[in-house]
Amino acid sequence: MIVAGIAVAATLTAVTAAVAFAGGETASGAIACPAPVVPAVPAAAQAEVQRELAGLDRQIAEANERLRTSAGEGGPNFVQNAILGPLASKRVAALNRIETAIGRVAAKPEGLERFATCGLGQAPAVSAPPSTRPAPTSAGSTRPAPTSAAAQGVIECPLPVLQNVPAAARAEVDRELANLGKQLAEANERLRTSAGQGGPNFVQNAILGPLASKRTAALDRIAIAIGRVDARPQGLERFATCSLR
Repeated sequence: MIVAGIAVAATLTAVTAAVAFAGGETASGAIACPAPVVPAVPAAAQAEVQRELAGLDRQIAEANERLRTSAGEGGPNFVQNAILGPLASKRVAALNRIETAIGRVAAKPEGLERFATCGLGQAPAVSAPPSTRPAPTSAGSTRPAPTSAAAQGVIECPLPVLQNVPAAARAEVDRELANLGKQLAEANERLRTSAGQGGPNFVQNAILGPLASKRTAALDRIAIAIGRVDARPQGLERFATCSLR
C-alpha cells in the first residue's frame, strides 16, 4: 500500500544564534537546512520515515545549540568544519535510511541526499531531483515502476509537518506519529477487505470519515504534548483528511 504524492513542505528549520569568530569577526544567523521532499511514502514505512524526519529536526537543533555554545572558538572555517560538515554527514545517513525504509516495500526513491547540506543564515539551494526511467521488461520495452496499490485504489494521507519539537515532548509526539501510520495501514487493510461492499459512498462514510476523526484526535494530542512545554502548534488538523487515489 503506497501513500503517493506526499510532500513535506519545503520549509526551513532554524534557531537564531550568533557566532563570534577568533580575531573579532562576528557572523549572525542560524543553521538552516532544506526540509526533504519525500514524494511517495508507503503506509508500511510511514512510522520509520516519521522517526527519521523527527531525527533530522533534532540534528538541526543540536547543531544550532553547538553554534551557540561555541561562540569564539576556532578560526574562520570553524563552523563549516566542526558543525556544518558533521551535520551534513548525519543528514545523509538519515536520508539514506528514509530511502531504505521506502525501498523495502516499494520503489526506492533516489537523490534525497540533495537535502543534506545546510548553511549559516539560510539553507542552500536544492538541486532538481534525479530523472527516473521506467524499468525495462524482459523484451527490452519499458514499463512504469511497480506499485502495490490495489486495483480499487489506495488511501493517501498528508504527512504532518512538525518543526522544533521540544525534547520533553519528543517521545509522546513520536508515539502519535507512529499511531498515524498505524491508522493509515488499518484503513488500507479495511479498504482491501471490503472491496465490493456498500454503495458509491461506502469508502467515504465507512473508512475515510472515521479515519479523519481518528487522525484529528491524534494530531490534537500532538499539539497538546508540544503545548505543555512550548508554544502550541496551530492548524495541525489540516493534515487529518485523507483521500482515495
